Amino acid sequence: MPNINHAKILILSTHGFEQSELEVPLQKLRATGANVQVASPVDGEIRGWDGGDWGASIPVDLHLDDVNRFDYDALVLPGGQINPDILRTDDKAVALIKGFVEDGKIVAAICHAPWLLVEAGVVEGREMTSYHSIKTDLINAGAKWEDSAVAISNGIITSRNPDDLEAFVSKIIEEVEEGRHDRDAA
Repeated sequence: MPNINHAKILILSTHGFEQSELEVPLQKLRATGANVQVASPVDGEIRGWDGGDWGASIPVDLHLDDVNRFDYDALVLPGGQINPDILRTDDKAVALIKGFVEDGKIVAAICHAPWLLVEAGVVEGREMTSYHSIKTDLINAGAKWEDSAVAISNGIITSRNPDDLEAFVSKIIEEVEEGRHDRDAA
C-alpha cells in the first residue's frame, strides 16, 4: 500500500475544465506530499471555466503524448462541460483512461468527467454518480447511477459537482493508500 506522500498522480485535462475541480484536487493532493502532474493534449497552459465565464490558466506539466501510465498510481479527471466533451473525442486520452482502469489503478472523475469513462467503455455494472445532466448517459452505458457525494466501484471514484470536492479528494487519498485494485476492464 503506497502512502499518499509517495504517490504519483496524473490529472488529465484541457481547456474548459471546471476551475475548482482541477485546482482543489491539485492543491490538496500536493499538500499531502503527492507528486501531482497535469497532462493535456495542449502544450503550455490550459484555461478553466469559472462561474459562467473563462477562468484562470493552469500550467501543463507534460503533453498527453509524453505520458507513460505506468509511472502513475492514480488518474484524476476534472469536469466542467467543455473539458470532458473535448477529451472524449481524443483517442489517446480515451486509451489512457482505459489503460488506467485495466491496470487496476485509481481513476477519479467528477461532474461531467464520467463522460470520459463512458467513452472508454468502463462503466458497465459499476456504481457511479455524476452531474445530474449526464445521469442518463451513464445509465444507458450500463452504470448503476446513484445520487451521492461520492460513488466508489473498486477504485473507480465518481462525484457530482464542486460541492463534493472535499469527499472526492478524501476518497482519492484513501483509495491510493489501499493500492492497486484487481478489476475487470469493464
